[in-house]
Amino acid sequence: MAQYARYVEANGIEHTGRVQHGKLQDVPGDPQILDLLSMPAAKRSDLDVRGGRYQKLPIQDAVFAVPVQPRAMRDFLVFEAHIAGMKKTEGGDGSVPPAWYEAPRFLFMNPWSVVPTGADIPMPPFTQRLDFELEVAMIVKNTVRDVPIEEASQHIAGFCLLNDWSARDVQYWESVLGPFQGKAFRSTISPWVVTAEALAPFREAMPARPADAPLAPPHLIDAGNEVDGGLSIRFFAHLLTPQMRSEGATAAVLTDTWFSAGSWSFEQMITHHAIGGCNLETGDLISSGTLSGEELSSAACLVEITGGRVPVELPNGERRLWLEDGDELVMTARAEREGFVPIGFGACAGLVVPAVNFAP
Repeated sequence: MAQYARYVEANGIEHTGRVQHGKLQDVPGDPQILDLLSMPAAKRSDLDVRGGRYQKLPIQDAVFAVPVQPRAMRDFLVFEAHIAGMKKTEGGDGSVPPAWYEAPRFLFMNPWSVVPTGADIPMPPFTQRLDFELEVAMIVKNTVRDVPIEEASQHIAGFCLLNDWSARDVQYWESVLGPFQGKAFRSTISPWVVTAEALAPFREAMPARPADAPLAPPHLIDAGNEVDGGLSIRFFAHLLTPQMRSEGATAAVLTDTWFSAGSWSFEQMITHHAIGGCNLETGDLISSGTLSGEELSSAACLVEITGGRVPVELPNGERRLWLEDGDELVMTARAEREGFVPIGFGACAGLVVPAVNFAP
């Protein structure tokens, strides 16, 4: 089981650490995580063993950096329930367009707005409707071009959580021509990369497609992908308001969902993206899109939870339609499967702070 993080000492120097038993063990030589994951297995194993003799920093005492600075980012839309939920908030009946079943779709994201877990999230200056989106992301291991789906898994370095912060009012205003300020201001990623090898025991079958859905194109159909293209990972989104914090209360659970709600695998995303000569490169990040399931409890963003109209009531009696100054949104996840030790992803957290004041 391997999970690797980048953390920052008091003097500002970054180090690479391996997550082990609730502590960070320094990796000798402080290699970048992608360099580490590209090493021969025997060499990486040797570094892991040697690293066990070095500094062991409790995770709760660490100040984390971004584990991998993405070179480019794509935000896919692979969860049918999210598409249906968003269509309902726009006044539709929740019908999913048939074209969505024919191939995975994505939007480009801003790689330079990525921040590590724990970083403050300034309220965007033009929004009254700040939202979160609970997602899981894959980091590309090496250059990908025209790869068959049977080989796509070889290009996966590992996984992390991602909060695709969204200014819904700005997003809707921009939607005529495409998102910009509504989605580009911040993305938070979790503190460590969980390697593809570590998640191998948690692979599972892909969910069945609706009987009346269009067939996927031939280059995305593979018997092996149907058997193990899914991941047995459970995800949560928690909200801690200033009042809860002052009262010492536990954060409220807003979302409880599973990756099994998705309809496209990461291997299918890789293959479809790269088949037309549009390369993926080392360090690129591919996100799943919002991890919503069919039940309201598994809706993975506030606009789906509230419909943009009816505030959610929190356990202490507070209500939220959108996120407010002082709110902290914390995402967690664990790979779970009977007979195997669960693997945690580390908290992906962000505290909303007041907008920057541009007044003279």
